[in-house]
Amino acid sequence: MLQLICLPCVLLIRQTLLKQKNKKPLLLLLRLLLLLLLLLLLLLPLPLPLPLTLPLPLPLPLPLPLPVLLLLLLLIVLLLLLLQLPLPLPLPLLLLLLIVLLLLLLLLLLLLLLLLLIRLLILLLLLLVLVPVLLLMLLLLILLLLLLLLLLLLLLLLLLLLLLLIIILLLLLFLILLAMLHNLFLNEEEEEEEEEEEEDDDDDGGGGSSDDDDDDDDFDYDNEI
Repeated sequence: MLQLICLPCVLLIRQTLLKQKNKKPLLLLLRLLLLLLLLLLLLLPLPLPLPLTLPLPLPLPLPLPLPVLLLLLLLIVLLLLLLQLPLPLPLPLLLLLLIVLLLLLLLLLLLLLLLLLIRLLILLLLLLVLVPVLLLMLLLLILLLLLLLLLLLLLLLLLLLLLLLIIILLLLLFLILLAMLHNLFLNEEEEEEEEEEEEDDDDDGGGGSSDDDDDDDDFDYDNEI
C-alpha cells in the first residue's frame, strides 16, 4: 500500500523536474497539487491496517472515515485525468478545473477540521461527565484527610493525658518518699531525746543515795559520843 502511494509521488516529481523547461505554470501547479495530495494521503491514516512485516515505532492513529477518503481519492483521480489530457487546453478551462480542484481540496480540509472538532466535542463531553466523578473523588479524599487529622489530634491528646498522669504519679511517689524520710528523721530524733532523758534520770538517782549514806555515818558517830 505504501508502495502504491509512494510510486506516483516519485514519478510525478521526476516528470515535473524533467518538464520544468516547458513554460506551463498551470500544468506545473496541477502537478504540484497532485503531489501535495499524494503526500497528504501518505501522511494520513488508512482505514485498513497496513500489511507491514516490521513493527511500527508508533501506533497508527484512528482511521479516516470513508467519505473523506473517497473525496481524497476523487481529487487524486481528477488530477491524474487532468495530467493525461492533451496539452493544448484553453486557459479558462484550465482555470476552471483548477478552481474546482482547489474547492474540492478546501472541502476536504473542512471535512478534516469538522472531524477534529467532533472529536474535541466528544472529548469535552467525556470530560464534563468525568468532572463530577472527579469532584466526588476529591471530596471523598478531603473527608478522609479530615478524618485522619482528627484521629491524629485524638491520639496526640491521649498521649498528652498519659504524660500528665505519669508526671502526677511520679510527683506523688516523690512526695511519699519525702514524707517517709521526714518521719524517719523525726523518729530518730525522738529516740535520741528519750535516751538523753533516761541518762539524766540515772544520774539524778546515784547522787541521792550518797547523801543518805553520809547522814547515816553522822548519826552513828553521834550515838557513840
